[in-house]
Amino acid sequence: MLERILAHLDAQKQTVIDVQRALVAVPALSPENGGTGESEKAEVLKKLLTSIGLSEIKDIPSPDPRVPSGNRPNLAAVIRGRDRTRTLWVVSHIDVVPPGDLSLWTTRPFELTVDGDTLIGRGVEDDHHGIVSSFLLAKALIDERTDPPVNYGMLFVSDEESGNRHGIEHVVKNHRNLFGPNDMFLIPDYGNTTSEPVDIAEKGVLWLKISVTGKQSHSSQPQEGCNALTAAAALILKLRELHDLFDKQDPLFDPPQSTFEATKMQETPGSINILPGRTVFHMDCRTLPDYALTDVLKEIRIMGGAVEKTHGVKVDIETVQSTQAAAPTPQGSELIERLLPAIGTVYGNAPKLVGVGCFTVACSLRHAGYPAAAWASFNETPHKPNERSSIALTVNDAKVIARTLFA
Repeated sequence: MLERILAHLDAQKQTVIDVQRALVAVPALSPENGGTGESEKAEVLKKLLTSIGLSEIKDIPSPDPRVPSGNRPNLAAVIRGRDRTRTLWVVSHIDVVPPGDLSLWTTRPFELTVDGDTLIGRGVEDDHHGIVSSFLLAKALIDERTDPPVNYGMLFVSDEESGNRHGIEHVVKNHRNLFGPNDMFLIPDYGNTTSEPVDIAEKGVLWLKISVTGKQSHSSQPQEGCNALTAAAALILKLRELHDLFDKQDPLFDPPQSTFEATKMQETPGSINILPGRTVFHMDCRTLPDYALTDVLKEIRIMGGAVEKTHGVKVDIETVQSTQAAAPTPQGSELIERLLPAIGTVYGNAPKLVGVGCFTVACSLRHAGYPAAAWASFNETPHKPNERSSIALTVNDAKVIARTLFA
């Protein structure tokens, strides 16, 4: 039974191209990224699913008045298995990021280019690779009239690139009855060319906007003002002490410690001879699951207060994003025991469990108590110009999902 499925997948290289071409042609940008949402792309995807005979498709819209359709789409498609009490879900996201500087592209970002085994276009890897690999297995099951041992589910979500509020978080919060207590979740949205790392844990994410307000004056008369830039610099250096306060290490992650980095700084208005009265910078904090983000924020506010006292400025701290790390997926869970041998068999490698500092939809699922792992074979080009994906790796990843399903 499984061998028939694997043989079917080997013959689907043209299907990979056809589905990628249909998806790339429809940009799916969030309002935050200057787009109109994912509705048009979701309709294309729904037509692709119905074209292969898949009938159990559920629409899970999330209301959003900022987009023309009024909703952000999420789709759940299921092929029933012999054991209908459990489902292996493959979760991919529909939205993409903007192409960025078009001069850096050698092709048109929203028109698929085929170069041998390589496909080029915005979204072909992040996350069409996951969409297509899950689609290939669904097509194989239907074409071969094969009932899988457990249900095979595909969940296609919106808003992954802009915070997940209208995507996986909406689904988990409002449609928990979609999932069973013994369901498993594979997210094909993280990986590299070795096909080895399997993400079972993610760091917490805390993004901050920090405004330091002093008093503007002529720079030749600094005693008449209060230099906000100098105070901001002092605060940035003081924030390095966070590494000592939250100093645990976990070898599952690379780097193994929490990180606290000052990143973006807003341009200071005025000229060289103006002592700045206001400076704004941002922090990106990535914390191990051991730490509560509320504790981190508390320490940052204390440090801000110390700088206020020393430099005579006012420090305002605004939370831009706060996502508490969830408990890792257990290493001995059924999902991991199915997935690791499947990867090793298809790729002849030694898959390894890792924690990551980036963010995938797996975090929301883990918070809800579900075992989730993020894995795929990536060329590591998401968000880059000339984003590319491999036809062969897409087919092989579908084989990994098949072996996981039939294990």
